[in-house]
Amino acid sequence: MTIFRGTVLDTPGDEVVGTVRLRAQPDAALLVEGGMVTARGAFADVVGGLPSGGHHEVVDLREGLVLPGLVDAHVHYPQVRVLGALGMPLLQWLEECALPEEARLESVDYARGVAAEFVHGLVAAGTTTALVFGSHFAGAVDAFFEAAARAGVRVAAGLVASDRALPRALLTTPDRYYEESLHLARRWHRTGLARYAVTPRFSYSASDALLAACSSVLTDVDGALFTSHVNESNAEVAAVAALFRTADNYVDTYDRHGLVGPHTVLAHNVHTTTPELTLLSARGSAVAHCPSSNAALGSGLFPLRRHVEHGVRVALGSDVGAGTGFSLFKEALQAYLTQRLLGTEGLPLTAPDLLHLATRSGAEALGLGDEVGDLSVGKQFDAVWVRPRRGDPLDVGLRHAASAEDALGRALTLTTPADLGGVWVGGQQVSIVCPSPRASPTTHLARHQRHSHPHDRLE
Repeated sequence: MTIFRGTVLDTPGDEVVGTVRLRAQPDAALLVEGGMVTARGAFADVVGGLPSGGHHEVVDLREGLVLPGLVDAHVHYPQVRVLGALGMPLLQWLEECALPEEARLESVDYARGVAAEFVHGLVAAGTTTALVFGSHFAGAVDAFFEAAARAGVRVAAGLVASDRALPRALLTTPDRYYEESLHLARRWHRTGLARYAVTPRFSYSASDALLAACSSVLTDVDGALFTSHVNESNAEVAAVAALFRTADNYVDTYDRHGLVGPHTVLAHNVHTTTPELTLLSARGSAVAHCPSSNAALGSGLFPLRRHVEHGVRVALGSDVGAGTGFSLFKEALQAYLTQRLLGTEGLPLTAPDLLHLATRSGAEALGLGDEVGDLSVGKQFDAVWVRPRRGDPLDVGLRHAASAEDALGRALTLTTPADLGGVWVGGQQVSIVCPSPRASPTTHLARHQRHSHPHDRLE
């Protein structure tokens, strides 16, 4: 067994965004056995409650903050090498940047290199769980699952489906998509930490016949997720409406095939309508809010208040590579700024709201709310240690924080991948290659003792 000791912040409640409460415990202990949190409380109490005379490992994380592992609800694995292409709207960016790069993944060797870089980007940013847009090529999807398994991160992903409007190399047929998807699902679905996600690129590039094939895969792969894009830009919405003249709206292009349900995570939904929000709420579906991507592409400002008022679940997505990086700390801050810019139409967000969006909300959207998303007893120990270097602005901010919520706000504002001292998935520390030195967690073997450490900086 292992005890992780530190200041632990999480949001285990079921409140909606806008009303989330923070659970903060200074000098807390999380007892982890078999990758699961089996006890939580004050360090002295947890240690004192263990059988006397035994030994346990203590991982000392008191310098900084211990947070739940971050959950990315929308991110594209084939696009890691085109990050930072600015100045274009969605459809132009796809044509000039994303799609040519995605075509290169037809080479499995090339795909393996991209997969390794992508998974490293996730881990280095503190992302422990991700719903990943895969590749149009089955071999490249295999390469991604292999890389994720080696790294030990939780992922859901699948073969991307398109049969029109894209370069020929990226197109498939309904029959081929169904067969290749089932083969991939048999190989990877519920193997280790992986699950399969049915993934048409978007209705613009998927005919009704292909969406029907997606529905068949979703039916035949028990527990699979469904993910795609919706209402990202005005030009995209207009193009989809022209292609699906009998559909009530963009969401309906998926719903008419039985693809919208509690297993569904649709990315963006910036230009949504009231009927769509009503439908998403009725189906129990979730939306991945990708604020940096929406800003970088000029797509628009996300109407979070309307989603919350309609009871639509919302999580955060980095949307690499239209987004501006892997960090969900940055996405949380951008979500906060977006709502500020919307004025009275926006939803004011607190630091606990932002942490919830980046952790528990994502876990619930991916159907993993009983396993990850906070650091409660009975959950997997998926965690990140925010440990800034001495003298950096974040370090100064944390040392002078007035409260736990104040410290969390500073962490969400200032944390970069360089400030992460450790990442754990299921109790196992996953490797972060960092070019600059920083403190490592202090690990030692200690007899069970009834004492506490006078390190209660965050009351």
